[in-house]
Amino acid sequence: MAQNETIVRFDGVTFNFGMDRQILADASFSVRAGQRITLMGQNGAGKSTIFGMISGALKPEEGAIHVNQSFTIGMAKQVISPAEKELTVREYFAQGFTETIYDLDKRIADVLEVVNFHAPLDRKVKTFSGGQQGRFLLASALIQDPDLLLLDEPTNNLDKEGIKHLTEFLVNYYKTCIVISHDAEFLNAFTDGVLYLDVHTHKVEQYVGDYFKVVEEITHRIEKENIKNARLAKEAQANKDQANVFAHKGGKLRGVAKKMREKAEEFEANRVEVRKEDKTIKKFTIPCQDDVSGVVMKIESFKVIRNYEPVIKKRQVWLRKNEHLLLTGPNGIGKSTLLEALASGTAEGAKIAKDIVVGYYRQDFSTLNFSHTVIESLTEVAGRRASEQDIRAVAAGFLITGDMIKTKIGHLSEGQKGLVSFARLVLQKPGLLILDEPTNHINFRHLPVIASALDAYKGAMILVSHVPEFVKQIRIDTILDLDGK
Repeated sequence: MAQNETIVRFDGVTFNFGMDRQILADASFSVRAGQRITLMGQNGAGKSTIFGMISGALKPEEGAIHVNQSFTIGMAKQVISPAEKELTVREYFAQGFTETIYDLDKRIADVLEVVNFHAPLDRKVKTFSGGQQGRFLLASALIQDPDLLLLDEPTNNLDKEGIKHLTEFLVNYYKTCIVISHDAEFLNAFTDGVLYLDVHTHKVEQYVGDYFKVVEEITHRIEKENIKNARLAKEAQANKDQANVFAHKGGKLRGVAKKMREKAEEFEANRVEVRKEDKTIKKFTIPCQDDVSGVVMKIESFKVIRNYEPVIKKRQVWLRKNEHLLLTGPNGIGKSTLLEALASGTAEGAKIAKDIVVGYYRQDFSTLNFSHTVIESLTEVAGRRASEQDIRAVAAGFLITGDMIKTKIGHLSEGQKGLVSFARLVLQKPGLLILDEPTNHINFRHLPVIASALDAYKGAMILVSHVPEFVKQIRIDTILDLDGK
């Protein structure tokens, strides 16, 4: 395919979810062959929806989407379905092809190398950790060697080495790629253009340049447009004030007043529609459960996975109120499994003190009931302690406003599910906070606010995170390395 050939074009596309949630309004943009594009936008703006429309899974209500029919599309989704988890690794990758691939095992090995992972091909997908399954999602798109690669949050669950491998792959990628990610450094390494989906106007703005230059350009444009609007507003108001004075004097001055009002209307009409900046969640505090004292959690032994086999390790770790524990180790060693066992009270060799309220943030959001509305989910943990007004006030701090609070959890974006999960923790008031990869899917603008809240948390906390920059902002008192001796 020739470079600069347009392969995707949206012409005046409008798309809504239901009656009251608009995603796109008369949106237009194009993508050319060989481009490596970042798709930006606030959590819930509809970035994944655009991917669904490019792939043909979703259809526009108005306008047209032109996709070159001669090329193939590979899309890395955010989650593996329950049915796919029952497949073996080989079966999981084979479903991406319509014909029999005779060198499938070699292709799988090669593509897993790109994400810095090796796996037995006859094991079921469900037996791998969340981080390892995330690598399967990414590799399943890469293995098809598509003409257009759509990557939705590809760095989620990747450790530093995994991100390095993927970055090198994309820097040298000669085909077309569109990426959704909140990792600025990762994006800047390979991006040559940006599509920005404005959650307020529901239009797509198109920019050329690397990620950092585009963000700088957007910021500079907003400043210029705000200055222009302020000047026009001032001139419009001055004309209105003068028109009012002339109107009261009567006679010929009434005609002058009319012209001045028309001039004021012209100034107002010329005001530029400024792209509103992404909102950031408000600063928040996760209250600690009352009457927490002594040892909150005790670990004397735990299970790790070595060469896909469980191994018991003995290590004594006590966690008291206001102590923060960082749990580390490579993907697949058993971090999420240990956290789940602790939260459910089934961990052998570990125990949580009686009557401790556990706030558990799971990276797959499986602690949420997807059939509940947001208000039902928040009320569930708040109980009778909080009024609906209190619950709505907490929700608003996490950008959960308007009709979103009546939306079912299953209809939210992954980023919005994350914000709901944090709102639940605030209302729950836990004595022990267990956090499994809390940065996944979250807009990077929110991360400093979240880190500050975790740093100040007064209860006991266990954290797993693959983002060193995030961890550095949080007070850590003890590190338990599952891979250590």
